[in-house]
Amino acid sequence: MNNMNGMRHASNIAWVLQWVLNIGLIALAAVLVFFLGKETVTMAALMFSETKSATAYELLEGIVIYFLYFEFIALIIKYFMSGYHFPLRYFIYIGITAIIRLIIVDHSDPMTTLLHAGAILVLVVALFIANTEKLKRE
Repeated sequence: MNNMNGMRHASNIAWVLQWVLNIGLIALAAVLVFFLGKETVTMAALMFSETKSATAYELLEGIVIYFLYFEFIALIIKYFMSGYHFPLRYFIYIGITAIIRLIIVDHSDPMTTLLHAGAILVLVVALFIANTEKLKRE
C-alpha cells in the first residue's frame, strides 16, 4: 500500500513539473516570435533603407539569425507534437546553423574557421547517425 502511494506522489510531481516545463516553453516561444518579428523589421530596414546601405555580411548574418529563430520555434512545436520529446535532429540542425553564423560573422583566423568547418562535419556525421533506422523514433 505504501509503495502505491509513493508511485502516486511521484506521478503527481512529474505531472506538475511537465506543466511547468510546458508553460515555460510556451513563454519562450512567445519571446522567440517577438524577436523574430523584431528581426524581420530590422532586416527590412537594412534592405530598404536609403540612408544606410547594408553590406552582404550584415544581410547574410541577419538571414542566418532569422533561420535560428525559425529552428528554435520549430523545435518547440515538434516537442509538443511528438508527445513531449525533443528530437535530437533539431538540436543538430540548430548547432550547424549557429556555427555557420559564427563563420560568417568571424572569419578572420583561418585556423579557427577550419576548426568550425570540422565541427560542422562532426555534426553532419552525427546527423547521419541519428537518422539511421536503429536510432529513429518517428
